Amino acid sequence: MTKSTRLFFLLCFISIIVRAQPFYNINGNEITLNNGLVSLNLNLNNNQVVSSGLIIDADTFLVESENFSFQMNDGFVNGRSGWKLSGVEPITLANQGSGVCIKLKSTQKNTPLRVRLNYILYPDLPLIRKWIEIKNEGKDDIKIESLNVASWATLFDVTHTHVYHNYARMKHIGRFVGSYDDALVVIHDIRQSRGIAIGNETIGVLKRTAFHTEGHRQNIEVGLTTPQEDFPFRKWIKPGEQFETPKIFVCAYNNRDDGFEVVNEEVNRFIIQHMKPRIIGLKEKPTFVYNTWYPFRTFVNDTLMAEVTDAAADCGLEEIIIDDGWQINFKGETSKKDWGGNYGDWLVDEYKFKGGLKPTFDYIKEKGMKPGLWLSIASATGDSRVFKEHPEWFVQKSDGTPGNLHYDGEGDFYSASFGTDWYNYIRNVLINLIDEHGLRYAKLDLAVVTSPYVNRDIISGSYAKDHPYYRDQQESYYVLYNRLLELFDEMHEHSPALFIDCTFETAGKFQLMDYAIAQHAEGNWLSNFEEAAPLGPLRVRQMAWWRSPAMPAASLVIGNLPMDDPNFELGLKSLIGTLPIVLGDPRELSKEKRAEIKGWSDWIKEMQQKYDYMSYRKDLAGFGEPREGYWDGWQRINFQTKEGGIFGVFRQGALEASRTVFLKDLDPSSEYQIKLAPTNKLIVEASGDELMKKGFKVEIKELYDGNIFEIGIK
Repeated sequence: MTKSTRLFFLLCFISIIVRAQPFYNINGNEITLNNGLVSLNLNLNNNQVVSSGLIIDADTFLVESENFSFQMNDGFVNGRSGWKLSGVEPITLANQGSGVCIKLKSTQKNTPLRVRLNYILYPDLPLIRKWIEIKNEGKDDIKIESLNVASWATLFDVTHTHVYHNYARMKHIGRFVGSYDDALVVIHDIRQSRGIAIGNETIGVLKRTAFHTEGHRQNIEVGLTTPQEDFPFRKWIKPGEQFETPKIFVCAYNNRDDGFEVVNEEVNRFIIQHMKPRIIGLKEKPTFVYNTWYPFRTFVNDTLMAEVTDAAADCGLEEIIIDDGWQINFKGETSKKDWGGNYGDWLVDEYKFKGGLKPTFDYIKEKGMKPGLWLSIASATGDSRVFKEHPEWFVQKSDGTPGNLHYDGEGDFYSASFGTDWYNYIRNVLINLIDEHGLRYAKLDLAVVTSPYVNRDIISGSYAKDHPYYRDQQESYYVLYNRLLELFDEMHEHSPALFIDCTFETAGKFQLMDYAIAQHAEGNWLSNFEEAAPLGPLRVRQMAWWRSPAMPAASLVIGNLPMDDPNFELGLKSLIGTLPIVLGDPRELSKEKRAEIKGWSDWIKEMQQKYDYMSYRKDLAGFGEPREGYWDGWQRINFQTKEGGIFGVFRQGALEASRTVFLKDLDPSSEYQIKLAPTNKLIVEASGDELMKKGFKVEIKELYDGNIFEIGIK
């Protein structure tokens, strides 16, 4: 066991001990959250519960604020609305989270509510996680809207403050109201060299993070959409029922001129060590996957799949996913406008797959790979048996007829509602595919709440008035999303090793990924990039850079780079920065080319076994967004053990033929070796301190190429 490994396990042991501490103390009517790195004051005087402080290193970020806010039956409720403290108790979350639940009861006759404010801190980060619970103690249903889990007033100078938004990769100045792409934003005061990273764990199009929306007050709001916005959040709470909000988190920092550094460091560590999305906790992460969609589209059958499987095995692929086309299609192969038939019944087309999918799946497994399948999670055509027998299971348009959320008005095609018994139906379809056919990878596709392709927000959710889980269109958004996540959880309980790929179409907007999806599904199919190198690989690296390290890189499933591209090696090198999923026709590859790709596959698997590099990704110091005429790069080094990992450096038409690379997350006193992949040719031997401070030179002769390296302790 190396010194770094011993230190890693010692820190884990210490953190378990620290976890027993509640990270809060009570002094009269004041509760202080404090883990030694960050503190937040909660004052409960005068029938109010207000927040202040958010202090690191004696640096204060917040003035007295109303803590939370929401509309109840069109009236406004916040921390100043009259509350009596009814209890305080310690709470914990998995992965070292410890904190406090503050129980409040309204003192107002027209506000029959109990509210629980939940705060969690972690032993090693200046970060606070929060969510609230709202209980209806009245005799009538109440309507909750415009819900801000956190509503704070800051001390930032708005004239000199940037909002890093859209996965914290873009800058904005002035009033800001975020969108579905703002699972993470950073408010950075340039003049004061400090800021706050804000994470919103709400799913899909319902998340809202805002800054400086009220006059001269530099306020922050984090929660769900308002009635004035697209896809407005609404929740009806029945008497005696309790509603729990999504979580949010805030991470404060100071003494920094770069507002993105907190994402690359503290936020990234929080996600990997404490939030632990599904892909991070997966013991066996896929490292090399094949999908049939390009170029075969829906023209797949058992003969083709046997040939593709043989070629894929020669290339060292780990999993094979059969995309659309395996199911019965009574109308034959048709255009997108018609959509064919029998979507929704999900019966195997035995003209294409004799004896069903099992023989094909068995053959894939015989070749040492895992079988996967595409399936539209909430879609059916009008000629399907399920639609004919249960039209009430489908979302309704405003006129009460069944709706099509994915492509408005195109074909005899309808979207099912997870607020009905469709949930049980599609669950049983998936369980059958798992138990009877051996399904191990589920690519779940097409619209559930709204579509990336329909630019009319009235065509979203369900207008049904009599469904058991929601009473109107506004409430349907939250219910449909959350029932989908519940289904994912139930599938994982049934089959813990199942890899769920929740595509951007199911998420609801182009290339949308967020923390809610990452905590319930292993991956998210983000794109269909089919361009040949060097453009296709550039687009892959751009997408990976855009969403990481705010999102787990291994959860980013970026298609469709083809294996039969003459310069596929550059594509594969680019894909190694995320979850490598490849397409194309592997049958077209020569024996020598297959062996070459197999060499890369073996190297990737070895690196994953040695370092678990798939759990990590950060920006490479000194390199920016991948773009034409520049260099770009990333590192996937295990910052917990510091034993090493991999990193990639790319030249995208840049005029200079070499760059100096500086790494991070190494043990300064350890000696490291850097080897070129996949040949393992030794390039450099140096200490961690030298590699982080002096760096080493990388030369790439071709205008468009890249190098992947292993770094490990000598």
